[in-house]
Amino acid sequence: MSECPHVLDLPRPEPERLSDTCLVCRAEGTHPVQLRICLTCGHVGCCDSSPGRHASHHSQQEGHPVMRTLEHGESWRWCFADGSIV
Repeated sequence: MSECPHVLDLPRPEPERLSDTCLVCRAEGTHPVQLRICLTCGHVGCCDSSPGRHASHHSQQEGHPVMRTLEHGESWRWCFADGSIV
């Protein structure tokens, strides 16, 4: 894992998740493969293995670069801007 400048700008403590699932998937009637939380605002989106790729879309639309997995037993973070685990 590497540090990136985007991690330094993240709010502390980590934001609360805004939902328990990807609300866009729910609205579209699709099933998220895995969930991710935006570490800037708490938005919950589905991963890039899901049909909608809503976590990636959120990052692109809002300019929020870093997310964390919400999968049980995992804690890794990903920076979309740098394209790396952080």
